[in-house]
Amino acid sequence: MMAFWCKRCGVLALILGGVLTVWGGLHFMPVSPLSATYSSSVAIYDANHRLLRLTLSADEKYRLWVPLDRISPLLIETTLLHEDQHFYWHFGVNPVALVRAASQTYVSGTRRIGGSTITMQLARLVYGINSRSIPGKLTQIARALQLELLHSKDEILEAYLNVVPYGRNVEGVAAASLIYFGKTADQLTLSEAMMLAVIPQSPTHRAPGTDGEKLLVASRAVLIEKWITMHQEAKEGGSLIRLQPRMRNIANLPFHAPHFVDAILATRLKDTEIVSTLDLNLQRLVERHARAYVARQNRIGINNVSVMLIDFTTMEVKAMLGSADFFNDEIQGQVNGTLAKRSPGSTLKPALYALGLDQGVIHPMTVLKDSPVTFGTFSPENFDGQFIGPISAKDALIRSRNVPAVSIAAKLTDPSFYQFLKTAGISRLRSEEHYGLTLVLGGGEVTMEEVVSLYAALANQGVLKPLRYRTNDPVQRGVRILSEEASYLTLDMLKDNPRPDQTYSSDWVKGALPVYWKTGTSFGFRDAWSVGIFGRYVLAVWIGNFNGEGNPAFVGIQAAAPLFFQIVDSIRVQQRDFVIPISHMPANIAQVEVCAVSGQLPGAFCRLRKPTWFIPGRSPIQICNIHREVVIDQRTGLEACPPYQDGTRVEIFEFWPSDMLKIFQMAGIPRRLPPPSNPDCSLTAKSMRGNPPLIKSPTRGLTYVLRVARMERETIPFHAVTDADAREVFWFVNEGFVGKAPSGDVFMWKATPGSYVVRAVDDLGRTDSRNLQVTLGR
Repeated sequence: MMAFWCKRCGVLALILGGVLTVWGGLHFMPVSPLSATYSSSVAIYDANHRLLRLTLSADEKYRLWVPLDRISPLLIETTLLHEDQHFYWHFGVNPVALVRAASQTYVSGTRRIGGSTITMQLARLVYGINSRSIPGKLTQIARALQLELLHSKDEILEAYLNVVPYGRNVEGVAAASLIYFGKTADQLTLSEAMMLAVIPQSPTHRAPGTDGEKLLVASRAVLIEKWITMHQEAKEGGSLIRLQPRMRNIANLPFHAPHFVDAILATRLKDTEIVSTLDLNLQRLVERHARAYVARQNRIGINNVSVMLIDFTTMEVKAMLGSADFFNDEIQGQVNGTLAKRSPGSTLKPALYALGLDQGVIHPMTVLKDSPVTFGTFSPENFDGQFIGPISAKDALIRSRNVPAVSIAAKLTDPSFYQFLKTAGISRLRSEEHYGLTLVLGGGEVTMEEVVSLYAALANQGVLKPLRYRTNDPVQRGVRILSEEASYLTLDMLKDNPRPDQTYSSDWVKGALPVYWKTGTSFGFRDAWSVGIFGRYVLAVWIGNFNGEGNPAFVGIQAAAPLFFQIVDSIRVQQRDFVIPISHMPANIAQVEVCAVSGQLPGAFCRLRKPTWFIPGRSPIQICNIHREVVIDQRTGLEACPPYQDGTRVEIFEFWPSDMLKIFQMAGIPRRLPPPSNPDCSLTAKSMRGNPPLIKSPTRGLTYVLRVARMERETIPFHAVTDADAREVFWFVNEGFVGKAPSGDVFMWKATPGSYVVRAVDDLGRTDSRNLQVTLGR
């Protein structure tokens, strides 16, 4: 017996001697912070702290470093009870446990057991020590002593719980809690803590979801009995402690909102835990509707969709769907459509009209011309190929008429629409000359992020703010790009845009949620959009193909609007605390009456009037002179000549300029024209009434170049807008008469090089003139 103890003491002396030798060599070696040598996973949560994704670390591990004070005390206590009950009392090595392990392993030769403390286990993990050999064990002990010398007990325990394996490629309690229980380490219950506490002792054979799960349950049962022995009060609740918690399979890790998460990961700094602004409930709602819609519409070639939902009050992104199916290569599903540059079609028109309101080009009831027109070499057409004649600005916006929009853009100055979009953050635009006026109709390209930001600016009284993807992103004051008044009036116009399933204005639907929305269709039917504001949200829906292939089904009102309103209606059912974006009326807005026919401030003879909003000092102030008194000779029915005698009466007629009369005729809208002038009246008296001609062509300041090869056939169009009572226009060049044309028609003049003065005289003696420069080119 004495020989046995002497032999045991000799082994212990050998071990201690080796430890002192190794420790002496390691004592002065620098030791890095315990967390510095480990790459980390990244955990991305939604706004309610639900896990969206847990990424792998650089070394293909699921590992998150979490401070000790964010780890459940129950897990700490159960881990110490199972692994190292005397952790806070020993100096890194437990001599009793070490002797017992050495004796059983190396002396008696029975079952191999370990005598490692938590500090020794940490040393083995941190320094990659093979502790199965005597030299390795000596190194492990020496490193444990070194750790104890340089770090506090809490630092060592924290490091251990963050790097200890929990089965498969899961390391650390933070990652294990998320993966197996879907919660953070500070939320673990006693039952869950006991399950995790027994895994590190044999992570390969006790990993959840493997054949060794029975061993895991059995080891936990042993720990439960030990816990009950240590905590007498637990005997009464022992049955509850023994209930086995449900553990998730690592294969079922969450992978929510992949495009959104990828966008965050692309811009993150060194964060290992990110709480995003996304609302997982809203994300699932958007995904459910989008995928069901694509499945129903697949028969007509709709197989991809992108959706973005933001809260404009905070600028937080609440849902993002980059494609219909992230894993579908046939639709390039991993492309994030919310970040892709696409043609916006007409979705930018609300911003255009707001800019027009700000610059005094229009007010909501301004009458615009929807008729064939040419701007230089650009001749815009409407989507339906038709022209509907005179139309109010409000109706032109709601009905998405292209020609009125282009005419507004042509009148904008400082900033132009292009300059405005640059200020509003639209990126990668080419030069302004490249687009010309086509930018209004979707000639440029924007991202969905940029579109929703513009609409959010309207909802935020004209202030542009950056989107926020993370809850700790700073809330910025933003930059004003539109006035509060113009933003309010634009939304007021948009709210009357009827839904695709109704034929009446949404403003008249009792109790309806106001939706301020617009559609867009790009050239070649490549992109279909529906974008709008409702409650506290801005929602954008895009339908198309990432390869740019067109489809006649890709029409905004037909393809994107139905899905847009399905999402709107579902959110409305789920939520009741909606705000109304335009509930606050700016102080500098007045309601005035305008002539219902012309949209101008009513003149003395305008009888039919209607109210509209007006921005004092900014909206266009023009008195309507369409309605005028005419003295009629009752005998002839012609306009009477002054001085007026008996046998005359006074009537009110509409005096439309010739270009507007032609538009009315094309639209099939009859107008009551003034009677012909009496030829017996003095021409001087006639010329004093009404409006003179206004020359539209030749264009002011433009030099016309004649081609030598076509000199004999080169002509320049002469055209003037005349008052309603004019019947003919006579054209003069340098005082020489060159021809005449009916009012409103074009006269073609055979041109020769030179400098000229062109004069238009109507048949009532009223005149306008313009300089013309003609040169010879190749």
